[in-house]
Amino acid sequence: MARQYAIPCILMRGGTSKGPYFRTTDLPADPGARDRVLLAVMGSPDARQIDGIGGADTLTSKVAMVQPSSREGVDVDYLFAQVSVTEAVVDTAPSCGNILAGVGPFAIERGMVPATGTETRVIIYNVNTDSRIEALVTTDGDGVDYDGDTAIAGVPGTAAAVRLNFMDIVGSKTSGLLPSGHIREEIDGVEVTLIDVAVPMMILRAADLGKTGYETPAELDADRDFFARLEAMRLEAGRRMGLGDVTGKVIPKVAILAAPKDGGHIAARYFVPHKAHAAFAVTGALCVSTVAMLEGSVSDGLAIRPEGEDREILIEHPSGQIDVALRTSGQGAGLQVLSAGAIRTARKLFTGEVFVPADTI
Repeated sequence: MARQYAIPCILMRGGTSKGPYFRTTDLPADPGARDRVLLAVMGSPDARQIDGIGGADTLTSKVAMVQPSSREGVDVDYLFAQVSVTEAVVDTAPSCGNILAGVGPFAIERGMVPATGTETRVIIYNVNTDSRIEALVTTDGDGVDYDGDTAIAGVPGTAAAVRLNFMDIVGSKTSGLLPSGHIREEIDGVEVTLIDVAVPMMILRAADLGKTGYETPAELDADRDFFARLEAMRLEAGRRMGLGDVTGKVIPKVAILAAPKDGGHIAARYFVPHKAHAAFAVTGALCVSTVAMLEGSVSDGLAIRPEGEDREILIEHPSGQIDVALRTSGQGAGLQVLSAGAIRTARKLFTGEVFVPADTI
């Protein structure tokens, strides 16, 4: 008689997202078999994900796969997967900086990296984006310390900070910072900036599509005509960025901008891409903060640009603000992103085994 198959995992909240974290070797090596397992784990495709552990939302239908790295100077390799809620699709093209916040703690929990003093440095290689990230994780003599006084918008309460310093992030999936070769151009009569910092994005002014940029996610999600136009523009953006036909894919992502009104440097709404994000993606924040500082881009006249080249950029979003420590050199088309960092938190929710039907493997 066929029995269910048990797979060890830790369910964690990473930033404003949540999902199971697996050792890569605990999943099938064949990508097709692996994806079948992940769909079964999350309960997809089903709007309620009732037969799995997914949370019936794009932000809670995410997976991290982590293993010790053989790369020089790197501790662990991290592969992210976005599992569709309503379709039998597992997408490993994008990354997720929120789920990334839990990778360092997970690596320490699973003994891949030893805890060292009050702060443990974990160098992560992001397989999705071919980039490295330094994670600084709060630890003590017993391992990861999840308790702290750091609050992030979109998550109730406080927890210990996880500092993420991103490296090698320009041209994550394309030819460079401005893959189309233009700081600003028009798609469907609307000015856009096509940019790739941690994630390829099409960024435009909210007002140019009849929005204020201060709408709630629910208000934006209800406007299907808006999304239809946005998607048509996104498909053309993908072609211009060298990504080919992006139908059914989640990159490039999209953001709309407005002037800040709550003490930040730019206000934005981020799309994933067919739904408005309840807060803001970390990778998207790196991209939007760069556009906000990019003279000649669609942020001109909206963004408040601090002086200097080492700046903290605050992005206002539906749940509050996200801050990015951005270090650049040069201006305009010659802008170079030297480093970008973000403060997140993470929490272990449970550890154990998740079960899938035996015929899934």
